Amino acid sequence: MIKNKINPQTLLSTLWIFVLLNIVFRDLHQLGKIGFLEELMTGMVNGIKITEELALIGGILAEIPILMVLLSRILNLKANKWANISAGIIMLVVFGTAVPSADMDDVFHMVFEVAAILWIFRIAWKLTALNKTQTQAQN
Repeated sequence: MIKNKINPQTLLSTLWIFVLLNIVFRDLHQLGKIGFLEELMTGMVNGIKITEELALIGGILAEIPILMVLLSRILNLKANKWANISAGIIMLVVFGTAVPSADMDDVFHMVFEVAAILWIFRIAWKLTALNKTQTQAQN
């Protein structure tokens, strides 16, 4: 049974961990793909040259869900709302760029990643309403 009273910030942080783990395992599955390691060693993957700049962009994009695990717990509700929505939009765009070269296991993991991001949007959108409720309760 799902616990009814989970702190929204804790749930957001947990969902970002869920997204991150799905991304990691989706990437790990690529290592088992026949010919992938050989292709990687050439410096070209799916026809794209792997450069230092591309690796940096990949690192920045990977840092988004990692950072959101922390920020979801420490930001105030208003900042939390917009950070989660912004990060979610960026991640959905990133997932969208992977669709043309996606195989079955990529699509499998992306379904869960997208579902989690949509859940993050729903929770984050309600954070300011939660803030107003808490403020009224304090007065």
